[in-house]
Amino acid sequence: MAERSAPVPGGGGASSPGDALTDLYAAHWSALVRLAWLLVHDQARAQDIVQDVFVASAPRLAELRDRGSALAYLRRGVVNAATSTYRRRAVEDRWLRLASGAAETLGRGHVESAEAQVLARSEEQPLTAALQTLPLRQRQVVVLRYYTDLSEQQTADTLGITTGAVKSHAHRGLAALRHVLGGTR
Repeated sequence: MAERSAPVPGGGGASSPGDALTDLYAAHWSALVRLAWLLVHDQARAQDIVQDVFVASAPRLAELRDRGSALAYLRRGVVNAATSTYRRRAVEDRWLRLASGAAETLGRGHVESAEAQVLARSEEQPLTAALQTLPLRQRQVVVLRYYTDLSEQQTADTLGITTGAVKSHAHRGLAALRHVLGGTR
């Protein structure tokens, strides 16, 4: 999915850096939220990640040497924040499993909230469920390469890895997806 370019702060496309940031936000917010959602599989967290990245990046976007790299800068920020969120959530999940186990031994059972039950059903979608089975780096590569339609070089730059690593992770990730989804190729 190719994205259109938008003015960047200080790039001359808008009347002020604030207007350029607003234009950048309007042009790319939804695509960045989709990217974050595919990585963390939580809509509210995905929106928070993108919002936090825009807020943290606003002062730095005006200082970019290459004005055309604002989207790549934001995309990398989203991937990094999603990785941090994913790791933090893994720690939270381990703690909650331990805590719920302790609560159940005291006779206090745990029932999922309605929201959690709805989200669990949405995870039953075959491709999104299969994506969640991939290791984090493979998921990042597959989402960036095939969902956001980045080139191998752009994916490598976004993740801070080599193009060879992108090829390797993409190959392994696609093979795992084919296996999970029952593909014959």
